[in-house]
Amino acid sequence: MLKTIMTVLALLPMMVAAQTVTSPNGNVTLTFSLTEQGQPTYEMSYKGKKVVNPSHLGLALACDKHASKGMNETDLMEGFKVKDTQTSTFDETWRPVWGETATIRNHYNEMAVCLNQPTSDRDMTIRFRVYDYGMGLRYEFPQQNQLNYFVIEEEHTQFAMTGNHTAYWIPGDYDTQEYEYQITPLTGIREVIAKNRESYKNNSSTTVFSDTGVQTSLQLKTADGLYINIHEAACLDYPTMHLNLDDKNLVFESWLTPDAVGRKGFIHTPFNTPWRTILVSDDARDMLSCKLTLNLNEPCKIEDTSWIHPTKYCGVWWNMIVGTKTWSYTNDLPSVRLGQTDYKKCKPNGTHGATNEEVKRYIDFAAKNGLQEVLVEGWNEGWEDWFGHQKLDVFDFVTPYPDFDIKALNEYAHSKGVKLMMHHETSASTLNYERHMEKAFELMNKYGYDAVKTGYVGDIIPRGEYHYSQLTNNHYQRVIETAAKHHIMVNAHEATRPTGICRTWPNLVGNESARGTEYEAFGGSVPYHTVMLPFTRLQGGPMDYTPGIFETKLSEWSSNTSFVHTTLCGQLSLYLVMYSPLQMAADLPEHYEKYDDAFQFIRDVACDWDDSKYLEAEPAKYITVARKAKGTDNWFVGGKTDAEARTAVVRLDFLDKGRKYDCAIYQDSKDADYERNPKAYQIIHKTVKRGDVLKIKEARGGGFAISLMAK
Repeated sequence: MLKTIMTVLALLPMMVAAQTVTSPNGNVTLTFSLTEQGQPTYEMSYKGKKVVNPSHLGLALACDKHASKGMNETDLMEGFKVKDTQTSTFDETWRPVWGETATIRNHYNEMAVCLNQPTSDRDMTIRFRVYDYGMGLRYEFPQQNQLNYFVIEEEHTQFAMTGNHTAYWIPGDYDTQEYEYQITPLTGIREVIAKNRESYKNNSSTTVFSDTGVQTSLQLKTADGLYINIHEAACLDYPTMHLNLDDKNLVFESWLTPDAVGRKGFIHTPFNTPWRTILVSDDARDMLSCKLTLNLNEPCKIEDTSWIHPTKYCGVWWNMIVGTKTWSYTNDLPSVRLGQTDYKKCKPNGTHGATNEEVKRYIDFAAKNGLQEVLVEGWNEGWEDWFGHQKLDVFDFVTPYPDFDIKALNEYAHSKGVKLMMHHETSASTLNYERHMEKAFELMNKYGYDAVKTGYVGDIIPRGEYHYSQLTNNHYQRVIETAAKHHIMVNAHEATRPTGICRTWPNLVGNESARGTEYEAFGGSVPYHTVMLPFTRLQGGPMDYTPGIFETKLSEWSSNTSFVHTTLCGQLSLYLVMYSPLQMAADLPEHYEKYDDAFQFIRDVACDWDDSKYLEAEPAKYITVARKAKGTDNWFVGGKTDAEARTAVVRLDFLDKGRKYDCAIYQDSKDADYERNPKAYQIIHKTVKRGDVLKIKEARGGGFAISLMAK
């Protein structure tokens, strides 16, 4: 036995200069070392259980075309020596401009290992921040003579898993996150990707890069009950990270989105990479409540945030998604040339959605029901041939169609106490948008818009770039910062996945960056989709999921044969389960009028919170969450389940002691079912207090919503 052990040890790289840092409460331990070859390595444990086996760190650099013939760039992979190590403790409590809680604690122990590569005389620091619920690491490059400008060929940050964990994943893709989540062992990823490669091409822009590549935020569960989440934070001036799995050795490695010629990043020192994050707990609820991603971003950079406000809105949108209305104004034009088409000479097609009459109808509905804004898509010239042609000059974002009176409609909305929400679909032509962006925002300022929904449908222009490359990520950030100068909130669709930047730039009030409600009109999403997204996509920031569809059988009011894969009460639950400061009442006004008693919950529910309590949670199974409305004593509770019926147990221990609450429970009826009877619901009113327990049945694909109004 001893001989066997010695043989195994001899095969492992010799570790030297091991250094350890633990979290403030001691739950998480991070150990750094150099191999005998000087390769940076780390490992991580939680409550004595190994979470990450020894994993290598480093970056491979691209060859310098200006170097002498035959000379290659020196990689930052090995040959390092520890130059200095600094440790510190940090503890602050900060207040987000909007959020799930009024305050967030940022408490960690830090270890910064300063390395030198003697053969190149280059310095690199690897900084670790260790929290009670996980850790973040990043590479830092001080300005130095031997490392000023460099090009990344690949980042080789590893995450060596301790077993064949259950993974909740979507395929690695340079252009989209609009997939349903798969649930397989790590070794099952390859088979699923191979089986579905052709179907992946159905999206408007896809680039699946590997048979074992997956996207972050990646949720995992071990056989012994640990929940692990791998993601990134503060992705600025850098490509978005994916993970590529060596499924024989169960090791994930970072895989950056390349540019049009395959380079992964152009760096100018001093420079810090994004954080690579690992969240860990033996309680699934911690995956939802811990704010690791936000804490690893810089504090707010906007001095006056008074103009940023959580918003409930409706809009001219769902009709177009379902197919009863169109974004385009006319059918007369085979093509449109920007600034040269006279729409006044064209015959209206009769199906255009963004008409004066239709928009006024939505304004009236919003004013009547306490919604702050009305989104209008398809208001501007150019929609006749906007998609699929790789046009550089698609929209100018300032010229309305003849049947959209921008001045009169904004005046009408303001007279009703409502604002219009701007829509800027770029058709993925980032160059065109940047040319017109300032004038577009000036137009918004002129007419009193304070929020814009941006879109990036299609392949990115400049051609060959990807949605998640360094260049395109920098474009998204430029939009956010330019919008902030104009006091405009941004809701970005089809952009890169969020990495907590909304802490620094809280005018980024929402993103899509995942498979949203629109897919319910394109064939539907599996019922567990909405109880998976909070564990994955929402780790980086809120999602504009566009919930609230009451008429779930689309064939009852259109020629669309799809149906929404939840019950009506399941839709109500999403206003709590899918956290966002930007929430849409996405269905048509006439549909809400048919179910006015159920719509009362959407009128009442807040979208900014002083406190949040995750009461029950299991990835892709169920979530129950309670939230306290900002500046009030009122609470709201939402619960959502997958395709299996269950009974939620809601313990009202979070209520104020000695106080009573008017309780309204919106729940599935006994015979409700997301496929057979989705609109069957009941509303129960009662008085409750702290310590009471509610047991609420959730139908297949169903859910519930509760309002608790303090007396």
